Amino acid sequence: MELTETMDLVAQAFEVVGVAILILGAVFTAVRAVVERASGPSLYESMRRRFGRTLLLGLEVLVAADVVKTVAVESTLESVLILAVLVVVRTVLSLSLDAEIDGVAPWRRAELQARTHQTGPSQQG
Repeated sequence: MELTETMDLVAQAFEVVGVAILILGAVFTAVRAVVERASGPSLYESMRRRFGRTLLLGLEVLVAADVVKTVAVESTLESVLILAVLVVVRTVLSLSLDAEIDGVAPWRRAELQARTHQTGPSQQG
């Protein structure tokens, strides 16, 4: 077996894992919702956070599959440009999901945590 064939199999394995993460994450989120028997906004928020994190992880694995495929299998200018577009779209989507899940932009998270630590338990009471 040649290296390109092996890398193609590796890329396909990453794709399968990425899709499996999405499917299993959706099922796990639904099962947890039934088990917790929450309702209303708390159920929605809980499911949204869990599945949002699943989407982020699935996207990361799918990006890895695209990188392996482009670098090791299809090293043409066209495939590199397609990879660049995919990575940009998935990065924007990941940043959007991350901000939506946590309620704060990823680049502001450290600032928010620093403020939280400054006004921590020792100063509250």
